[in-house]
Amino acid sequence: MSGGGKMESVALVAPVTALEFVGDVLLAGTGPEVAAFRLSGGGGGTAGRRSVLREADVQGLRAEPGPGGGGGSVVRVAAFGGRWLAVVAVRRGGAGSGPRLAACGGGAARELGARVWEARWAAGGRLALALGSGSVGLYEWRGGGGWLRRASCGGAGALRCAVLAGTGWERLALAAGTATGSVVVWRAAAAAAPRRRLLGHRGAVLALCYAAARGLLASASEDRSVRVWAVGEMGGGDGSCLMVCYGHGSRVAAVALRGPCPVSAGEDGACLEWDGGGGVLRARRGHRGALRALALRPAGGCLATGGDDGGVRFCRPRREALDGAPVAAALGAPGRPRAVVLAGPRRVLALGEAGGLTAYEAAEGRWVPVLPNATTGGTRGVLAAAPLPGGAQALCALAGGDGRLLIFALGHPEASTGLRLFEGAVRGLGWVPRPGLPPDTAAALLVSGPDGEVIWLDVAHRPGQEPQVRLMGRYLLPPCKQCWHTCAAFLPQEGLLVCGDRRGSLLLFPCSSSPGQAAESTGIANGSTDPVSEDCGRQSELSCLSHKGALPLEAPLSVLFGLHGKTGVTSVTCHGGYIYSTGRDGCYRQLCLQGQRLEVLRKYRPCKGLQWIEELRFTLDGDLLVLGFHSDNFVVWSSRTGTNLHCVPCGGGHRSWSYCSSSSTEAFAFVKRGDVMLYRREAEPCEQQVLLASLHGREITCVRRLGAVEVPGHTALNIFVTGSEDTTACVVVLSERSRGAVPLARLSDHISSVRALALAGPTGSDHKGLSALLFSAGGRAQIECYQLLCAWDPASESAVACQVVHVASHRLDKHWERKKNRHKLVKMDPETRYMSLSVIPGTSSEQLPTIWKFLAAACSDGSVRVFGLLEAARKLVLVAESFHHQRCVLKVEAFLHTQAGRERRHLLCSAATDGSIAFWDITSLITDAMDALHQAEGEMQPLALGTPLLTIMAHSCGVNSLHVHVMPEGQYLVASGSDDGSIHVCLLEMASGGDEAAAGTCLRILERVARPCAHAAHVTGIRVLQPDLLLSASVDQRLTLWHRGPGGLDALSTTFFHVPDMAELDCWEVTEAGGELRYCCVLCGQGLEMLHSMAPPRPALLEAPQ
Repeated sequence: MSGGGKMESVALVAPVTALEFVGDVLLAGTGPEVAAFRLSGGGGGTAGRRSVLREADVQGLRAEPGPGGGGGSVVRVAAFGGRWLAVVAVRRGGAGSGPRLAACGGGAARELGARVWEARWAAGGRLALALGSGSVGLYEWRGGGGWLRRASCGGAGALRCAVLAGTGWERLALAAGTATGSVVVWRAAAAAAPRRRLLGHRGAVLALCYAAARGLLASASEDRSVRVWAVGEMGGGDGSCLMVCYGHGSRVAAVALRGPCPVSAGEDGACLEWDGGGGVLRARRGHRGALRALALRPAGGCLATGGDDGGVRFCRPRREALDGAPVAAALGAPGRPRAVVLAGPRRVLALGEAGGLTAYEAAEGRWVPVLPNATTGGTRGVLAAAPLPGGAQALCALAGGDGRLLIFALGHPEASTGLRLFEGAVRGLGWVPRPGLPPDTAAALLVSGPDGEVIWLDVAHRPGQEPQVRLMGRYLLPPCKQCWHTCAAFLPQEGLLVCGDRRGSLLLFPCSSSPGQAAESTGIANGSTDPVSEDCGRQSELSCLSHKGALPLEAPLSVLFGLHGKTGVTSVTCHGGYIYSTGRDGCYRQLCLQGQRLEVLRKYRPCKGLQWIEELRFTLDGDLLVLGFHSDNFVVWSSRTGTNLHCVPCGGGHRSWSYCSSSSTEAFAFVKRGDVMLYRREAEPCEQQVLLASLHGREITCVRRLGAVEVPGHTALNIFVTGSEDTTACVVVLSERSRGAVPLARLSDHISSVRALALAGPTGSDHKGLSALLFSAGGRAQIECYQLLCAWDPASESAVACQVVHVASHRLDKHWERKKNRHKLVKMDPETRYMSLSVIPGTSSEQLPTIWKFLAAACSDGSVRVFGLLEAARKLVLVAESFHHQRCVLKVEAFLHTQAGRERRHLLCSAATDGSIAFWDITSLITDAMDALHQAEGEMQPLALGTPLLTIMAHSCGVNSLHVHVMPEGQYLVASGSDDGSIHVCLLEMASGGDEAAAGTCLRILERVARPCAHAAHVTGIRVLQPDLLLSASVDQRLTLWHRGPGGLDALSTTFFHVPDMAELDCWEVTEAGGELRYCCVLCGQGLEMLHSMAPPRPALLEAPQ
């Protein structure tokens, strides 16, 4: 590392632009680096990583064919991108170790005179290259490097891609895709004129693939099509178009050939496999953004994809071929089935309309009667089954409209227990696993009756005997139109029951540890099928009802009314100390217990279009499976891969259905067209494996450092929060050791892009970890607030666990709807965006009973707004606004003026698109807002910000970056960067006013420094590190360290970084063990990069050129 302040890259997340298989190793080009993944031996993590190109992204990787490409220990790979070329050696590791990357040919990347579109290994270990100038040549990369042969291809035009064929110069051929949509073919030995032109695409050709064994050429275009051409030996053949494939929703970025059929990857995020007729055979999704790279493994049918989200996925083929959508077989159920339940993956129970119960044995392929139709009383309409220990049998419960309940083991229906629990119909019935039950007890049974009454029964079973039933408790649901329970879960070691109802509410009930009276039960005598028959049945009913009346009706301890809307709660699950609930509103929620009160931590919407979530299943390998309905399909969605593991057309979830999975088989049964349909599939490993986790699918617009988590035995891990155009914010850990990022939590509450982030509260590390309040804002005038807690977790793959609690949210359109007399006001623009956020420091007041935090926001509608947050009440309130700028406000910065013996002053700085920077004193505003919020209990009319203290015309156009550095003695250094590439620095001083009323409200300019054309493009990031040291970053991908002296700004060092379209910069200081100061920064844009540098020595600053 340079001691003069040169920044060095230590971690990088960039789009994956190239992929290549080298035996059991997969290489991925991400930015200027090549990452290696070992696919065999339980691999999957990044085994090696090396920077190979200097100032370009790796656009292609080509492994040398031959013995090394198959089973050798060392394989040479050509990496190219832009005008750069490098050769790396991939050394396969032994058992327990991964592949290693080493440089070849002197180690340095070679800069060529033109862009390299394609490389191919030729005879003698040389490289054949296709260049952007429309030329092809043989290049000797060893030694000093040099051209052996070179020829210009006539009539090339503007090239967009290329592919080479042949090994010797005489047989070397080039096919190139042009911007006009044609594919042009040349022979290197006769390159003056094209050998053939292939016409048909209506947009630029973006990718080509040639299969020499079949003489086929595949082309992919921005017209969203893939074409396959018959070209024979490149340049021969008749050049006819054999196949045209349409199916992508956007441009097609990569294509490969598997036999005669193409495989393509598009900017719509889909990887499509095509059949011989041009139809889609299989579609793979899961990436969060556009796909850029695709590679096929020569053996085994595996493929890999990479894209803009920085992720890499390895896909295995399924054992069986898929011919369209999964097909469910009709089982030919007797009668008309009313309800269906899976009692294991190989047994289906069907309840007929007349009350008869039949079982389908998949091993025998036939229906077996279990119970005949009901002969007396009301019909049976509710069915539930629970597996017994060992999994061979199931305990069943049947109920109907007369309030009767029948409980029996499926293998012994003659030994049953019959009860009458209610005078009216049974509305809900369900088995609930309960911790701490004796081994001979299957589960608890919850039964809902009329008027919202819920009865809890414990059911014990011994083989060949009637189930023993104990009445444990009675609960009363809040009154509503559809008043019955739909799901429930006992909280382990809490003595509490969480219950969800049909109204969408979540309720918490107490559980008595001592069982109630055992209800008398009656078995089926003499083969009678009536569960409660003759005199003994009547006595059983009276006995049960009398015991039920002896227990009081328990009211809920906590109610979250209508949490999942009016369509109902579908499941409640306990996992990892948290409670998870799902509903038909397309969301699941994470909750916790605060005393004896339910508190919602977060709301999750797992994937777009999943309108009905039925259940969550946590797997042993850490994946979360979401069961639900997408349109009329039943889906099992994996949150790890972001894909559907199963998608079964069934007509929707309103019909009776059941899903069951085991280690060997997965089954889904449903009722359709008066019959029972069954879909079964043998279990197999997940088709997709995530080798490199996805971050964001689109540009990262903002980044903030949360802090560092100390990990025993390792260097501290830096935690960041990023916001993106893909409407999500992400908490990520960035490791200098692996040079990569691992997402810890993804926040998806925004409905539009996330453009600004701000952190408040303690961000330092203690024994509990990092904690802070996070504010995120962006499009549709939406602000979200979260509580973050990150701590070391040895059980986590990333060594860090992140807990997120949603605190509050605010949207201007909802605020507008609550306004009085709004017809007299100008309606706010619904497309208003928040461009920047800043937490106002030092606003806590010990005199007030509630503590408010205040937040300033720059808005695209020309306003500066101030919000107040009451964390305890989860309220975010608009307290003040000003339209002083009258044009888009791009940046805000809040800072605190403190001086001995004087009152603290809250100051605010705002910058707009006209290049002006305004300074406000908001001290009295904060005081008035606190008083108004306290008196109005969190509701108030927005106040006016007033007139700025000072306005400076710092730039001729928009201010894209702004930073305020507080100096001693009431001075402030304000640095800004602009669209025109200029940097402006001014030194301000807080001066006393002329009278007591104006004391402390005057800003005076002491010094102004401007550096025109400091960068060649927009300056989108600037930080004052020290009063004489500044750091700036620009869209020109240059990071410059500046010395501020009497003569102005002087550049100390400039570093090229690898994040295009740089949007924001954040900096911090780290003190090394030896006392040395290190400056670190993180940049975001089309990727994320962390850099650091030792502080320049003081003499270097003093001797910097003027």
